[in-house]
Amino acid sequence: MKNLRNISTKTFLLLGGMVLGLTGCTEDDNTIDQGEPVITSQSLKMDLSQFKRDDAGVFMQAFYWNVEPRGGWYDQVTSQVEDWANSGINRIWLPAPGKGASGGFSMGYDPADYFDVGEFDQHGTVETRFGSRAELETLIATAHQNGLEVIADIVMGHNSGGGLQANPFRGGDEVYSLFNEVNGNASGKFNRTNEHFHPNDIHERDEQDLFFAETDLCHDQQYVQDWLWGRDDSVAAFYKNTLGFDGWRFDYVKSFGAQWVKAWNDKIGGFSVGENFDGNQQVLKDWVDASESPAFDFACFYRLEETLDRAQDLTALGDAENMLRKIYADKAVTFTANHDTENREGKSEEDFKNNSISYANKLLAYSYILTHDGYPTVFYLDYQAFKGQLKTLIEIYNTLAVGDIEIIEASKDEYIMKRGGNGDNPGLILYMNISNQTKQFDVTTNWANKTLVDYTDNSRATPTTDANGNTTIYAPAGSYSIWSVTK
Repeated sequence: MKNLRNISTKTFLLLGGMVLGLTGCTEDDNTIDQGEPVITSQSLKMDLSQFKRDDAGVFMQAFYWNVEPRGGWYDQVTSQVEDWANSGINRIWLPAPGKGASGGFSMGYDPADYFDVGEFDQHGTVETRFGSRAELETLIATAHQNGLEVIADIVMGHNSGGGLQANPFRGGDEVYSLFNEVNGNASGKFNRTNEHFHPNDIHERDEQDLFFAETDLCHDQQYVQDWLWGRDDSVAAFYKNTLGFDGWRFDYVKSFGAQWVKAWNDKIGGFSVGENFDGNQQVLKDWVDASESPAFDFACFYRLEETLDRAQDLTALGDAENMLRKIYADKAVTFTANHDTENREGKSEEDFKNNSISYANKLLAYSYILTHDGYPTVFYLDYQAFKGQLKTLIEIYNTLAVGDIEIIEASKDEYIMKRGGNGDNPGLILYMNISNQTKQFDVTTNWANKTLVDYTDNSRATPTTDANGNTTIYAPAGSYSIWSVTK
């Protein structure tokens, strides 16, 4: 998606620093309010590496809107791949790699030449905004060497940057629907004319939402299907077999049929996730059923935004089936931010607030998605701002976040959830507290006669369970704690 603000990393880091001050615990959190002995929890913690899951891994969105430096983004990402791999990331999502109509300023969402990934002199540049083809291939190779898959953003609903052409199906009006070697498509592959867009000799339109109506690709045209995924030298084959991409993030899937995502995946394979920008979990479920692809869990995102920011009431987190992850955990890709939600460009202040999670509550949101089921995504700028805390949460997700989910409490200020663990893995208890004071709660755990510790270090209490697993756990004001047994 598009239309996003260019927020500098420096500004974000300053904001992030302010947040850390708000969410950290103080000495009084444990010595006065909690009445528990202050013991250095590091010495009590288990080595979590023993519990690393075979299916462990977290998704990284490896860009933000209007990334800088222009022409150097692939090199920037390459320099961070090793750190991400060591932190427990297993896939990175890159922006759409093809040359866009706005050339070196394009974020890839105005696709002109799908096969020009930074090697043809057109649209005012040879390199894309992100770099050259050679730099992209180096990035993908480096990621693979570090055990990471690389996911390409696929924009196949609309095109931009072609030459003017009279369209008989628009009464002879000229539209920018001519793509060839001298009109925006220097590679000469997948040349297009007005017959490949809507309206045409097949129909007026195929979906309700035409993002760019004059150059909305018609996937019912066999030629379009062949060039996008059907041919041995299709866009999909080039990205996967030649460049080395491992999967796909499908942009704005409301603008084309779910069956085309299924057809692409059936032919090419690889990891897949669709951007169905809708907070209704049933809409997401229906799309997943039709496409047979995972989807970003916008329902989860909006429930977190509503409970943490607008309502300031966590009760709805306890509701049944109000997120995709509660219906199809294995098809839900959860997230707390992306390049769209963090953008202010073209948005009123109210619109921005209602479609993003505030910086003050970012870590609370991450504590939720990195302890529950679903496949969680970390946003590049968030990782830069909260690296230490996110590394800890990613490690917890990749190890202790297993077993059945039991919601212990979901009220205005508190949300407490237990993962049951399995085998030798003890699981965990998440305690979220959005009030302005330290909270405590009596819980029944699965752990009899055990000392507990908060694996995030937000609380330094060391409660002990009785023979029935009962104990009292704590959470600092406006923060969270994640409890499990000690070694």
